Amino acid sequence: MSEQLKFIVEQLNKDPFKKNFNLITFDSLEPMQLLQILNDVLAEIDPKQAIDIREEMPEQTIKRMCALLGMLKYKPPGNLSDVSSFRQGLVSGSKPVVHPILHWLLQRLPELKKRAYLARFLVKLEVPAEFLQDDVINDTFHQYEELVEGFKTYHKECELLRTSGFSTAEIRRDISAMEEEKDQLIKRVERLKKKVESVSNHQRMLEQARQLRVEKEREESLTHQKQEQKNQLFQAEQRLQRSQQQLKDVQQAAADADPESLMKRLEEEIKINSYMVSEKLPKELEGMRRTVQYLQKIASEPAMGQADLQELEDQIKEVDSQINQLIEKRMMRSDPMDDKLTLYRQQASIIIRRKESKAEELQEAREKLAAVKRGLRQRSSQASSDGGGHPGG
Repeated sequence: MSEQLKFIVEQLNKDPFKKNFNLITFDSLEPMQLLQILNDVLAEIDPKQAIDIREEMPEQTIKRMCALLGMLKYKPPGNLSDVSSFRQGLVSGSKPVVHPILHWLLQRLPELKKRAYLARFLVKLEVPAEFLQDDVINDTFHQYEELVEGFKTYHKECELLRTSGFSTAEIRRDISAMEEEKDQLIKRVERLKKKVESVSNHQRMLEQARQLRVEKEREESLTHQKQEQKNQLFQAEQRLQRSQQQLKDVQQAAADADPESLMKRLEEEIKINSYMVSEKLPKELEGMRRTVQYLQKIASEPAMGQADLQELEDQIKEVDSQINQLIEKRMMRSDPMDDKLTLYRQQASIIIRRKESKAEELQEAREKLAAVKRGLRQRSSQASSDGGGHPGG
């Protein structure tokens, strides 16, 4: 088991994961954190799995993971062969369930990435027999099967080309052919030189040709600059039109606002501000205070020696052992009510996080709205001053 854990930590610390774990920090991960690590490894195999599991319902997470593991042909160890026990262990982020999965995945990552890629094209759709009685569906399904077989053929050819490479004889022939072409070009240049030198005033003609080339390059550069300036002018006009339309919309909304809608909007803002002041900001402030107190406590303590570190490591191991014993007892007990409570707690936690996230998004949206309004006021005043300064335009 220790060798398995050591291998997992070593692989997670390498590219592409770069987790910077050691045995202690990895073994002390919370169940939700351990499941997120598993999800990150699955996302490396199949990018569609990349998701923050805190934003997903637990049932959906387990269903998605089990589907991918089944497609990858993962088989749990003998003591976890029962499907319900395996799913239950996965739901709770149990180390005896998650660690073997990570070990199996990290051992064969390139192979599994290829298998997941091919599965997108080779896992056939199951169409009920009664649907195939329809001629159109039947023809379409046969075309689909032919495309799958064609993909297999092309994939094999591609793999052969990747592994075949070029022989040294072919490379030598290519080099010889390129050297012959080089010699022919050198001879052609020499002939053209002699032909030009035989013409009277050839130096003057060469100088004029160089000047012509320089002027053509300058003409192309000026044409390009002219086009860029046209594009910039067009974009500036578009921005001005959008700003004028936004200003018009804001002015219209302010003119059409009635007392009832204003009161309703104010009530909504009061509710949001009350939540920010009474719940969100106090939590953040309390968290910052705890962090400062913890850092002050660490700063005030004397420097720790090797003996102190060893004592702390022993204490950590002892606490980890106690935690593992409690987890094992709980798994042996397997009270369905505890499982339901765990799911309810996770769902409540997800809802709270979403609420906090929406509050932060609202705050950002308010700041952006304020910035847009300031920009509109500035552009409006600038447009007014430009209009006053050019009455004939």
